Amino acid sequence: MDFDIVGLSRLQFAITALYHFLFVPLTLGLSIVIAIMETVYVMTDRAIWRDMTRFWGVLFGINFAMGVATGIVMEFQFGMNWSYYSHYVGDIFGAPLALEGLMAFFLEATFVGLFFFGWDRLSKVKHLIVTWCVALGSNFSALWILIANGWMQNPVGARFNPQTMRMEMTDFFAVLTNPVAQAKFVHTASAGYVTAAIFVLGISAWYVLKGRHLQLAKRSMTVAASFGLASALSVVVLGDESGYLSTEHQKMKLAAIEAMWKTEPAPAAFTAFGFPDQAARETHYAVHIPWAMGLIGTRSLTTEIPGIDDLVARAETHIRDGIVAYDALQQIRAAKGGASVPPQVQAAFEEHGNMLGYALLLERYVDDPRQATPEQITKAAWDTVPRVAPLFWMFRLMVGLGFFFILLTGTFFWLSARRRLDAHRWLLEVAVWSIPLPWIAAECGWIVAEVGRQPWVIEGVLPTAVAVSNLGASTVLLTIAGFAAIYTVLLVIEMKLMLEAIRKGPDAHAPTGIEGRPAGSVDLAPAQQHP
Repeated sequence: MDFDIVGLSRLQFAITALYHFLFVPLTLGLSIVIAIMETVYVMTDRAIWRDMTRFWGVLFGINFAMGVATGIVMEFQFGMNWSYYSHYVGDIFGAPLALEGLMAFFLEATFVGLFFFGWDRLSKVKHLIVTWCVALGSNFSALWILIANGWMQNPVGARFNPQTMRMEMTDFFAVLTNPVAQAKFVHTASAGYVTAAIFVLGISAWYVLKGRHLQLAKRSMTVAASFGLASALSVVVLGDESGYLSTEHQKMKLAAIEAMWKTEPAPAAFTAFGFPDQAARETHYAVHIPWAMGLIGTRSLTTEIPGIDDLVARAETHIRDGIVAYDALQQIRAAKGGASVPPQVQAAFEEHGNMLGYALLLERYVDDPRQATPEQITKAAWDTVPRVAPLFWMFRLMVGLGFFFILLTGTFFWLSARRRLDAHRWLLEVAVWSIPLPWIAAECGWIVAEVGRQPWVIEGVLPTAVAVSNLGASTVLLTIAGFAAIYTVLLVIEMKLMLEAIRKGPDAHAPTGIEGRPAGSVDLAPAQQHP
């Protein structure tokens, strides 16, 4: 990364987004898990399920508070570091952000308060409704954010106004039903459900290893295993849908993920292993699985997936068309005082206007894209290729972890059905050590989605280098240092609160359970009892 204003602005947003995304998946998934547990409590009237809901609810509350604090900072950055982006597409991007705040955030925050303080003030059914509202609010919040992000990946329902030099919304329903946004939402939500399932499974396994709160732990493991298995399977299916949509809307991202330099005969092979070399434009020691990528990416045996070289050639053509649109735009804007625009100029802009963003790629090399040399056009075309090696390896790590989660949750689901959750100590230890893995997979997915879109902040419309604010690099560097320091402190506080709540267990807030004993505890042989 170049440490200029563009590189530093990207770095700051990446740091804050990756940090914020540590809390989002657990919020999405854990809200559903505690709603399921409370539903069982209302249906069975067994106190152990209420104690489970309250215990996991405490961990949800800690995580939720941190997520809110870090999410607000991210939205401020659009005005601070990406002011031209906000000006250029604020009419479209601002709508889902506003709806996220009005319909989701306030709904979620209001019902979170009722969840914690309404146990003794609301009936069981009313409190259950509150809990499900918390879960729905959490997921609605993610929906609107991912609709905004999905539009950046596939800008539909909008057009460029040459008079205002801004993108304007033409079809809100098209933005709302954007297939890329919908696929990203269900895939991200499912990944959050897996995160919560592994989180609950791992902590419960730790309790079983310690011989503590066995009733609560084993019931929690049963819920986590079944919920996690369904979620892990859905992640694979929905991830396949995201890959298919990338073939339609983000061909360069898909080619970079596969390190596919040349267009292969259909159906393309999947590169299971290799070492991408972007300078040499080849992948060393590549191991291919025949037909697999063609089936995944096109769901056919006859459709080609274009390689990077061919896509760069297409980008060069798009840049030349964009220069035509740029020239027409300057003539349109020069017509003042009611002067009419020549019909051929208007026609040229109508024909090539959708390629205007490609002409803006040249602003990295020349002030006026119309003065670009053939060599500069070629360089700008190659700028459309993102960093291949990080995408290649991040994607494979994410997919590998996804299949591991299926295996892990499937194993515990089978053990749960046989009532042998504590039969194998080594499996419990694996579950404990697996707790951080869903976060690694989620962060890899975010990197694949966002780095794969470069050099575009809005795919095909606005290059990242054009979207930044006019700030000094030292200013951005100072804010990066400030955010890093504050977020480090917040992370330490959050981890300390989480670990303290886990160590105390449900006894800290559950008065009594079955037969008057602390909720979730059981009689153990003296040698097994925990101090």
